This record gives sequence, structure tokens and C-alpha cells, in this order.
Amino acid sequence: MSPDGGVLCALLALLAVGLLDGVERFLALPKGYYGLDSLLLLLAFMALARRRSMESLRYCAPGEWGNLLGLNRIPEVRTLRAKLQLLAQEGLAAQWSAALCERWMAAVPEQAGVLYIDGQVCVYHGHQTQLPRHYVARERLCLRTTTDYWVNAMDGQPFFVVNQAVDPGLIQVIEQEIVPQLERCVPAHAVPAPRDADPLRHRFTLVFDREGYSPAFFLRMKNQHIACLTYHKYPGEDWGSEECVPTAVRLASGEVVTMDLAERGTCLSNGRWAREVRKRSQQGHQTAILSTDYSCAAAPMASAMFARWSQENFSKYAREHYDLDRLADSRTEAISEPLQVVNPDYRRLDGQVRAATSKLNRRLAHFAAMTLEAPIEPKHVEPFIRRKAALQEEIEGRQGELAALKAKRKETPHHLGIDELPEDARFRQLSTHSKQLVGTIKMIAYRAETAMANCLREHLTRPDEARRLLCALYTTDADLLPDP
Repeated sequence: MSPDGGVLCALLALLAVGLLDGVERFLALPKGYYGLDSLLLLLAFMALARRRSMESLRYCAPGEWGNLLGLNRIPEVRTLRAKLQLLAQEGLAAQWSAALCERWMAAVPEQAGVLYIDGQVCVYHGHQTQLPRHYVARERLCLRTTTDYWVNAMDGQPFFVVNQAVDPGLIQVIEQEIVPQLERCVPAHAVPAPRDADPLRHRFTLVFDREGYSPAFFLRMKNQHIACLTYHKYPGEDWGSEECVPTAVRLASGEVVTMDLAERGTCLSNGRWAREVRKRSQQGHQTAILSTDYSCAAAPMASAMFARWSQENFSKYAREHYDLDRLADSRTEAISEPLQVVNPDYRRLDGQVRAATSKLNRRLAHFAAMTLEAPIEPKHVEPFIRRKAALQEEIEGRQGELAALKAKRKETPHHLGIDELPEDARFRQLSTHSKQLVGTIKMIAYRAETAMANCLREHLTRPDEARRLLCALYTTDADLLPDP
């Protein structure tokens, strides 16, 4: 019995997704015992069997895993890492990933019409370099991180990922990295009619959260025939409940639900008009959706916006099961691009301003509470006046201190170039070539698992347990010698 032999059930799914199809055009290895196909299959099997790191192979029987590949044994961890670095050099992994993205979009062009974009921070706990700090919501701390921007379909399946050593923000990454790649990958026949026939028609729609809200950005995307769909960052007052009409909405899963929807046109701060759709819950809460898609009905627009949780579910599932945040190697490299980072002095002054503001607000609240106390006896008037005068003097002193800190912060540059940083604040970026290759293989493994789960759901009384069943299948021992 071979341990984890159940992963062989996913072999056809991996090949159908494109694990080995045309890979020799982008990746190559020098002649040796372990070929390119064997290494890619090994990495894909490791992902499906939930082997979180290459070091976990030290505790596996190399001969048993070799039988799964038709070899005597699998390579040692040191050999595997060396070959991985050979495959990931010169950015060839990124070209392979782009070719796979183009293939996946061409196979299902309707999925390329609505694309979801979200950034996921990857915490770095090593000591090779001092990366800039970024707020991590799931940890509620500011930690040293890199940021991965994922592009997914409406059902959550990934298309590609863009890694940023220094996060410049969602809008800049979309314009400089994501849109150029989408223009190459999105098939032309994804649009039903030529754009010249209808000036309001767009090539595809980008869906993102409130971080991407920018009227100027919406206009730039519209000039490129790209629609944007996001939550309204400044929705204002609630609309009247009489405007909300029960509407049948077909979700991405195919289920039809009824939502109370209302629609208006809204003028943005730059004078451009956009569509605003409100979804009213049973408790009366209204969710405002903003879109520059002027041809789509309100129901599909609401379905596309609320299907953004499929990308959140993918991120959570992939982090837990495929360990997407893990680095493939610990190498660092110099930053060649002229990046702008937050000035350490500005960050320090900004923290001092926030702390001083918090202390001042507490003193002001205490001062206001003293004036609201009940009438006091005459013998307590003089001590009360002294306490209040002392508190007033402290407040005036803190106000002067806060004004000085704000003036000093205003004179300090907010951003600096990498070369302008002090020596003790400079850093190197983590090497992303190996991570790009391993991340691409994990995307293939996730897509193969999704395809198998979709087939299983038709035969299960509880469709939600399809992935759990597959996880158990992949780690099941198997007898590789058939008995006719």
C-alpha cells in the first residue's frame, strides 16, 4: 500500500487543467534522472495531499512517493530546491502562468467577463531583510509583509496573481500590472459585439472592494472600455423603502433568490455619472453598489457584487489547505525599480500625533464631564475650581504640543525613494521567482480539485462536503498493483 496514493485519482484532472500541456515552451531542466514532468507532478501531488512545505518530504518514504511517479524514489529536499531554482530563473514561471491564464479564459470566455481583484498580505517572520510594515486585519497588528493581488473568476477560481514587495495600493497595481495582462489574456470573443458599435459597451468588468473607490480611476478605466463595480464609499442617507422592489437575482451557483433592489444615477465628485444600486436587507440595512457598467441590469450587477465573497472564500481555503502565504525559498534580491515607500520619520511623527490626539481627547472629555456634575457644596467649590484650572492648563499645554507635532509632520516628506532611505531603514525584497512557480502549480491543483468537486456534488446528498471527501481521498493509501 502506497501512502497518499489517492492523489493519483486527480491525475487526469491535473492534465486537463494544463499542468503539462506546452510547459516545455517555458520551463526546461538540464538532462538528469528527474525530468520536468516528474517534478511538476510531484509538486502538484504535494499540494493536493496537503504537504505544506518541501521539508515535509523528509518524513515521507521516498520510495513510496517515487512509485506514484513511476520512479524508484523522489528527489531529496536539497535537490528539489536546486531544481526549483533552475526552473524559476529569468521570470520564465511568470510567462508560463500568463499562458495558463490565457488558456483558462479562452476555454470559458464567459468567466472572463467579470473579474475579481483583491489583495492578500503575506506575513514575513524571517530575518533576512526588514520589509515595510503593513496592517494585517486577521492579526490586528502591523507586521512585515508582502502583498499578493489575486485575480479570480466569479466562482472563485484563480486566474493569476501579482506579487508586490512594497504595496503601492490597489489602484496603482490594477493600472500598472493587472490591466495590461488582462488586455493580453481576455479573449476578444468575450464581448458580444464590437465596442465601436456601442460606446457604452465595455470589454470586461473589474470588481473590488472600497479600497479601489476613486472617481478619477473610474474615468480612466472607462476610457479604456473597462467597467468598474465596487461598494460606494460615501453612500449618504438611506433611500426610501418604497423605492426598493423585490427582484429575482440568479447567484453564481445558479440559485435564484429575491432581493429588494433600488437604482438611481449618482454624480461623482469629478462630475461623472455612475449607476448606484441599493440592496435593502430584512433588517432595513442598505448596501450601496456603484458601477460604471451602463448596459447591465440591476439584478446581474447585484449578483456579481455579492459574489465577491467567492474570492474571500478562495483566499481563506487556499491559505488553510494550500498554504499560499508560504515562501518557496528564503533568498533576497535588490530592488531595481524606483519604488516609493513611507518615510520612517513621517511614520514616527504620525504615531506621535495620533498618541497626542488620543490623550488630548481624553482630557477634553474629562473637562466636559466636570461641567456636567451635580451642584456642589460651597466648601468644595474652591478645590473644584483648582482642579479644573489645572486640567485647563494641561489641555492648553497638550494642544500646543499637538500643534507643534502636526507642523513638524507637515514639513516631513510622506514618501521617499528606496535610495533616499537611511542606511538602517533600507531593505531588500524577497525573491518571488520560486514562489511564482509554486503558486502557479497550487493554482492548477486548486482548479483540478474544483473540477472534481463539481463532478462529485451531483452525486452527494450534502454537496458542501465534496471538498472534504476529496481531501480524505487524496491522503488515502492505495494499492498500486492491480488485481485483474
